[in-house]
Amino acid sequence: MTDSANKPGADGGDAFVSAFDAVGADYLFCSSGSEWAPVWESLARRHRDGDTAPQYLDLTHETVAVGMATGYGLLTRRPQGVLLHAAPGLLQGSTAVHGALLAGVPMVVASSESTTYGDGPGPDPGGQWYRNLSIVGGPHHVAQPFTKWATAAGDVSTLPTMITRAAELSWRAPAGPAYLNIPLEILLEDWDGREAKPVVPPGSTHSSPEEVDPVAAMIREAKNPVIVTETAGREAGGFEALTAFAEAWSIPVVEPDSAVCGNFPRTHPLHAGSDIGPWMDEADLILLVNCRAPFYPPSRRPSKAKVVVIDQVPQRPHVVYQVLFADVYLEGNVAHTLRQLAKRAKDLDEEAVAVRRAAQEERHAAEQGAIAAAEAKAERSEGVDPVLVAAALRRLLADRDGIVVDETITHSRTVKRHLKTSDPDSYFYVQGGLGQGIAVALGVKLAAPRRPVVLTVGDGAFTYNPVIPSYDAARSYDLPVLIVVFNNRVYKSMNLNHRRFYPEGAAAETGEWLGTDLHRLPRLAAFAEPFGMHTETVDTTDALAPALERALKAVADGTTAVVDVLVTR
Repeated sequence: MTDSANKPGADGGDAFVSAFDAVGADYLFCSSGSEWAPVWESLARRHRDGDTAPQYLDLTHETVAVGMATGYGLLTRRPQGVLLHAAPGLLQGSTAVHGALLAGVPMVVASSESTTYGDGPGPDPGGQWYRNLSIVGGPHHVAQPFTKWATAAGDVSTLPTMITRAAELSWRAPAGPAYLNIPLEILLEDWDGREAKPVVPPGSTHSSPEEVDPVAAMIREAKNPVIVTETAGREAGGFEALTAFAEAWSIPVVEPDSAVCGNFPRTHPLHAGSDIGPWMDEADLILLVNCRAPFYPPSRRPSKAKVVVIDQVPQRPHVVYQVLFADVYLEGNVAHTLRQLAKRAKDLDEEAVAVRRAAQEERHAAEQGAIAAAEAKAERSEGVDPVLVAAALRRLLADRDGIVVDETITHSRTVKRHLKTSDPDSYFYVQGGLGQGIAVALGVKLAAPRRPVVLTVGDGAFTYNPVIPSYDAARSYDLPVLIVVFNNRVYKSMNLNHRRFYPEGAAAETGEWLGTDLHRLPRLAAFAEPFGMHTETVDTTDALAPALERALKAVADGTTAVVDVLVTR
């Protein structure tokens, strides 16, 4: 036992808060549960006494709590605390926790159970656990499939160190959520005051020169190399390092549809779009940079290209089936590895570089022309084409250092293509399941309060969101965001699959498309009106840009704005 420095009445709640304070968590994102009274008491005591503690956010839905922690972590890249309620709260928030795992966001998620059910010494935890909150094996077993690590705390004396370990595990590559089941009886136990050690950032890993030099030689000998990336921009410094690497070697960069963040400037001449298909037969070297699933179907391998995988943890433990066809792995920190490779861009075959640079310039010019043509065509169409919405947002956010969180499905390609984001941490795609977008955008705004944050979301995805709790959080914590709904009044992706699988089926014959119609929904912007938020519904091209301008001004003035755009497809 170490010497106690605690104050009278200190218990497991104090141990919990002390540990998260030591970990360096800025926030505790809480969807309230009856087990958290010891934590609330500790926070109240610390606030009264002027002691340090993470800031506490009282949130009214589990998805909002986890989603906000996700959005905050996307920018800060540091673990925060998330408090849910027993097994039901964990299950309610599980989609968002899984999304954090896929997005690579560190956090420590905690909820509770009872171990005595009132039959042990000490305070009665309450009969609800005995009747309907507990789950066989404990909630940590439930959490294991969608977290990086999950276990139960066994005693108040080890609780601070368990939180430290969970934070350290969540922060290391591949970053992701760790889960702790903390029984209520432990939170109520007397605590001896032993402090948790502060968590320091993960150390850097490096690929050795002996590993990097042969890859540099492969690039130097390649006539038609290509870079493919999904999440290089998620790493600290990864966006800038990838840009410098591609420029040094004059290699085109493909961001496939599976890209989950901005990784490379979409306005850059070396940006080669989102389709890896043309490269499957043409490339002689494919560099997969933080790319978990580049080929679909997985058995579709490149016809002649060697494959180099640059990824600190290339084999993702949480990916069920992963096929990379790697010939070489560089498993150091991605940004460090890219910088090492950029330094080795010497003695290049200038003729070969000129040929591929000219080919890429032609591709890039064709893509920019196609984007302009699509926007011109959309201008001539009746009603509001989705292309116009994305293009209007691009113009709206120009030179404003905006961040776009995207939760569209059928319009996601349009959003990425026509937004043309070009800065680090300016675009994120929501992972793991629909219904988290508003919360993730609020978390991003919490991390970047001076930057305008825009959520693009389909009408189907919007209805999956816990809209009322999200609006409550936006207003309560002064987190104004702009929500733009691409409203085509249909679950389009469901309808597309039905048509694809049964092109001449009964539904095609009769027009009875089940599981898709959203015309019955009321005005989506109206849900924000009781919160005093700015709302607009747009159904004409002429009204689009002025409505978005008014909405962004409202956001700048401190009010969340919702623009429901009735798009034509």
